[in-house]
Amino acid sequence: MTLNTETLASSDGAEAVIPDPRILLYPRLRKSPFFWASRRHGVAMYSVYNHTYHPRHYGDPVAEYWALLQGVTLWDVGVERQIEITGPDAFAFTNMLVPRDLNKCEVGQCKYVFLTAEDGGILNDPVLLRLGQNHFWLSLADSDILLWARGLAHNSGMDVTIEEADVGPVQVQGPLSGKVMAAIFGPEVLDIGYYRLREYTLDGMEVIVSRTGYTAELGFEIYVKNASREGVRLWDTVWAAGEPFGMKVIGPCHMRRIEAGILAHGCDITYQTNPFEVGMGYDWMVDLNQEADFIGKDALRRIKQEGVTRRLAGVTIGGPALGTFNDGSMIEAFPVWRSGHRVGEVTSACFSPRLERNIGYAMVPVGLSETGTELEIETPSGAVPAVVVPKPFVDPTKNIPKQSFDAGNGHLLTGT
Repeated sequence: MTLNTETLASSDGAEAVIPDPRILLYPRLRKSPFFWASRRHGVAMYSVYNHTYHPRHYGDPVAEYWALLQGVTLWDVGVERQIEITGPDAFAFTNMLVPRDLNKCEVGQCKYVFLTAEDGGILNDPVLLRLGQNHFWLSLADSDILLWARGLAHNSGMDVTIEEADVGPVQVQGPLSGKVMAAIFGPEVLDIGYYRLREYTLDGMEVIVSRTGYTAELGFEIYVKNASREGVRLWDTVWAAGEPFGMKVIGPCHMRRIEAGILAHGCDITYQTNPFEVGMGYDWMVDLNQEADFIGKDALRRIKQEGVTRRLAGVTIGGPALGTFNDGSMIEAFPVWRSGHRVGEVTSACFSPRLERNIGYAMVPVGLSETGTELEIETPSGAVPAVVVPKPFVDPTKNIPKQSFDAGNGHLLTGT
């Protein structure tokens, strides 16, 4: 009952392991439209996401966490590739991809969606943006949905065009994000509702602004068109507007997304995970009563009828403080044990600075997913006790990102 261990170089000739190996920068891997701009701020660690270099942090993930909670932050999320679906049958085709009923998605609205396979597994969990009656973007998590969508369209008889748009998003997140956005776009940008979007022309750049983000904090995303040409210019424009408000450039803050119950594709959900196993109210993302015959509908109907055998549970974890998840401290999933038997695994975990305890998500049998269930989790420091707790850990009704503004001064209107 031990995790894989690594041996550092020692005088007795043990095998040498470099605990923090570099990542190779070279032409084969893609670079986001903001690669050279974000690099100027001192990227300390990259990963590869959608075949693209992605800044994970800039030296101190804990300081980045507090900057997000207390101020305003700028993120290079150009790795979120935009799959553009257009053509006379674009609505019907896109509605076939996702279990949500897109008849309930207006033009100018965004939806968090799952893309499911024929067996009900989750292939991706993008934010969908509806730009027109037959015009959609899928802002992707990490998987090759462009190939999947094109494969489905081939010989489908549908008149659709599926391309990767030359579009790149940045995120502006944190309680002061509204002030920065108002400084860039004017106070009317604060009227954009939660999960809504609006188009702008900014100094000749065509952009789309949405009230979305990967934080469950107040925030926006700015999608710039012609990103291969305009990406650095947009970045510099946002940075210049944000500096007076103390803006910090950070990577994706996994401590905050774990607190908020935001899932990470490839960790908490994969193509081997179905929506009913996820919990946290995501059942509503599967509309089995809609007329459309979306991919995976029959399988998901059967799964719902039969019930699932496992569920993603929230856990508090004992022992020494875990890392920040994006610092290389969780190389593999942590085994979960009960009465001497391995029963599941922790898919994401970190130490929450605000809650001052280790928290995470564990995929375990349904019978062990009830609040108060005691488990044992194998962390890098050894086996430690854990307890199943309600999730999300912070702001379960998402009141923080849904807050409204006073457009006259950019201040938040509390209690909304």
